[in-house]
Amino acid sequence: MKPQTGTLPVFNAVVLAGGRSSRLGGVPKAGLILEGKTLLERTLDTVRQAGRVAVAGPAELEDVLPAVPAQCFFVREEPAFSGPAAAVGAAVDALCRAGAAEDSVPPWTLVLACDMPGAAGAVQALLAEASSEPGTSLMARDSSGALQPLAALYRTDELRGAVQSRSSVNGHPGGLENLSMFRLLARVQWREVAVPEGSTADVDTWADAGKWGISPGSRAV
Repeated sequence: MKPQTGTLPVFNAVVLAGGRSSRLGGVPKAGLILEGKTLLERTLDTVRQAGRVAVAGPAELEDVLPAVPAQCFFVREEPAFSGPAAAVGAAVDALCRAGAAEDSVPPWTLVLACDMPGAAGAVQALLAEASSEPGTSLMARDSSGALQPLAALYRTDELRGAVQSRSSVNGHPGGLENLSMFRLLARVQWREVAVPEGSTADVDTWADAGKWGISPGSRAV
């Protein structure tokens, strides 16, 4: 990882927290507790320097937070559970509309899934890269060489353009249902950023959760 040589990039954040958690028996990942905090709390701590944070997921996720940060609001893809691209589209659209009202849409948008307990290392690497060599969207590459589109720092105009290219005639994100992230990003140019080992490891199963010391009973109720 390159040392940070510039100022911190100005960014909004999209946090994805609305999947079915089918391999966890329907237990919401966002409410799993690690070291006294839910995964959603930990993720919001990781993006606390963002100007605005759109959490894509059901409004009842507020119940797993002791307090909702002032810059944070909830959005929901339509239809619900229609995939990460649809959730990103809904969140990006809401963030851009909110910023346009104040003429303050930042140049960067961080997209982060809430089921990566070690994501702080990946986010730090992405922000450092953007500070030292700004200009191009950035996507995390894990130690196995896999790209992580849900741990990425995108140029807002490019990500917004990708969403708009599939917008319906009424101006709302459409055509994103069950679309893969890489298809959404087909026209977005990005550079790969190597991130610390384990920083993008996600919690999909109870076996994954156990690696972090999260047990089936370790969840917000």
